[in-house]
Amino acid sequence: MTTSWFPVLIVLPTLIPLGAAAITLFMGRSPRIQRSITVAAIVAVFVDSCLLLVLTDREGTYALDVGGWDSRGTGSGPLGVTLVVDQLAALMLVVSSAVLLCVVLYAVGQGIRDGGENQPVSIFLPTYLVLCAGVCNAFLAGDLFNLYVSFEVLLAASFVLLTLGASADRVRAGVSYVMVSMVSSMIFLAGIGLIYAAVGTLNMAEIAVRLRDVPEGTRGALFAVLLVAFGIKAAIFPLSSWLPDSYPTAPAPVTAVFAGLLTKVGVYAIIRTHSLLFPGGSMDNVLLVAGLLTMLVGILGAISQADIKRLLSFTLVSHIGYMIFGIALSDQVGLAAAIFYVAHHILVQTTLFLVVGLIERQAGSASLRRLGGLIASPLLAVLFLIPALNLGGIPPFSGFIGKVALMEAGTRDGSVLAIALIVGSVVTSLLTLYVMARIWTKAFWRPRADAPEGDLADAGPSSLMTEGDMADIAYDQRADVGRMPIGMVIPTMLMIAAGLALTFWAGPIFDFTDTAAVNLCDPSNYLDAVLGGGH
Repeated sequence: MTTSWFPVLIVLPTLIPLGAAAITLFMGRSPRIQRSITVAAIVAVFVDSCLLLVLTDREGTYALDVGGWDSRGTGSGPLGVTLVVDQLAALMLVVSSAVLLCVVLYAVGQGIRDGGENQPVSIFLPTYLVLCAGVCNAFLAGDLFNLYVSFEVLLAASFVLLTLGASADRVRAGVSYVMVSMVSSMIFLAGIGLIYAAVGTLNMAEIAVRLRDVPEGTRGALFAVLLVAFGIKAAIFPLSSWLPDSYPTAPAPVTAVFAGLLTKVGVYAIIRTHSLLFPGGSMDNVLLVAGLLTMLVGILGAISQADIKRLLSFTLVSHIGYMIFGIALSDQVGLAAAIFYVAHHILVQTTLFLVVGLIERQAGSASLRRLGGLIASPLLAVLFLIPALNLGGIPPFSGFIGKVALMEAGTRDGSVLAIALIVGSVVTSLLTLYVMARIWTKAFWRPRADAPEGDLADAGPSSLMTEGDMADIAYDQRADVGRMPIGMVIPTMLMIAAGLALTFWAGPIFDFTDTAAVNLCDPSNYLDAVLGGGH
């Protein structure tokens, strides 16, 4: 396989799900065909992403000017939309498409229904495919406006998925999410305007070259605007308060994919702009402080929660701080560790939210005040325990490996702030173990009779159930341990296996992230791919 495959492969992660979304939208009366097309489309995206991963590892960065606008070497820079794939983008595509595939299989196994019989559920899969296209396009975007469009595609799809079911809580959460996202988008759009005014282009490679001639103060101001926009999307403290109120109200598959992927798109945007457009560390101290506060405030918020979904939403915020820690160190070791931790957290956080869906299906609730006795289901206990230990950073799991790598990078830096981040990382890891142990003891080992509201947890219809599922449950009070559909269990097990694969092959994966970090620290390969050798 040669670089002649690159032009085709680089556009498919966006075109396949968009085309499949259009087809499935007209197949609303044929749910079986809808499901088949959706699964086949995401499988194709995953295979394509794996091929891009192999090619970028072997042949380096590749850029495609969509529409044939190739003006390299003319001095005017690339025209039109540029798609760029390097090791970082390819890795994010592989991990994201794997998560999107497992989550949609989980949703299909659970049933594409959420509430009453008259609910329009045929929109779920087309919207999910649009979300997939937005995620993939964000990773491939080679210019800021294309990245902005990707965020807006994510916003539109996210609002539909968040409000699926049209309950009062979901609509309220969806409106809040949209308002926050629109503020972020407006700030991002203002940043785009300011950057265009400063350098006269929106192509990121061209911006990187032209910003060298921009005064340092102006560069710092431009970066600060983008950091605020991306910080909201990545849920960095103090811009993270929206997340715990938005995600837990959605159906389990939607919450899982949001928690695993959407904040990481914001983290990816920070990595790309920090390393390519604004190298030099002008905002590193700000990022280090934000990373430390994100860790501590997030995990302290998790301690006070009684609902598992809200608790996990706060741990999601907390562990974003680890990624910001690695980015802010601005060296190869820190970036490699941050990229590894992004991949780890996407897999593990998604898995935990899928397990919460199983707990809701098993016990009728996700509230620790109502749960107990789940150890009677050993399979469910194992499905929760493995990703919980991984998130807590117990050796030899990938969470432990990623945290040790980040601490090593902080030790090499040796600054006061870096040492403070190391201490904060250890404290956050210990408190994460505490909240995971709290779920374990209350939900699994404590008898349900001892739960303060144990008698209120029934087996009413949970998110995205089929009519057959609801008939089986019959809305009545049932035993502490119920029945988990195999279609929900298998995707959860696949996600756990993916997290364990990150542990078993941590060495080769770290070699890959190290290569990605080298290219981020020295963006000459990226600039050559987009601009040619004239920069």
